[in-house]
Amino acid sequence: MREKLEELLDNSYSPYSNMKFAAIVESESGDFFEGVNIENASFGGTICAERNAINNAISHGIRKFKALYLMTSSDEICYPCNICKQTFLEFFDKDVIFNIMTKSGKMKVLTFDEIMKTTFSKEDLV
Repeated sequence: MREKLEELLDNSYSPYSNMKFAAIVESESGDFFEGVNIENASFGGTICAERNAINNAISHGIRKFKALYLMTSSDEICYPCNICKQTFLEFFDKDVIFNIMTKSGKMKVLTFDEIMKTTFSKEDLV
C-alpha cells in the first residue's frame, strides 16, 4: 500500500500549500479507490485526497468500507480535516481503520473514534 500511495502523491495538484496528500479507501469487498488532494485558487474549491477517494468509491456504487490509507509528503503525520471527518461520519461505520503515514516512513493506525479526536490546523501547514 505504501508504494501505491507514494506513486499517487505525484498526482497531487497542490501549488498553494505544497503539501501533497494521497488516499486509498478499501471497501468491505476488498476493492480499492484512490484519491489525491486537488487545490484551487478559490480555496473553498479544494478537495482533500480522502474525500476524493471516498467520492470515487461512491461513484462506483460502493457504500461499505473497512479501511482508509492516507499519506502526506510532509515529514510529520497530518490528520484529516473536519470536512473529511464529516464525510467519514456520513459514509463510514465505526469499525473503519485509519492508516495515516508520511512518505518518510512514520505511521499511525487509528480507530474511527481516535481519528475523530485529531486535528488539522495551520500549524500542520509547513
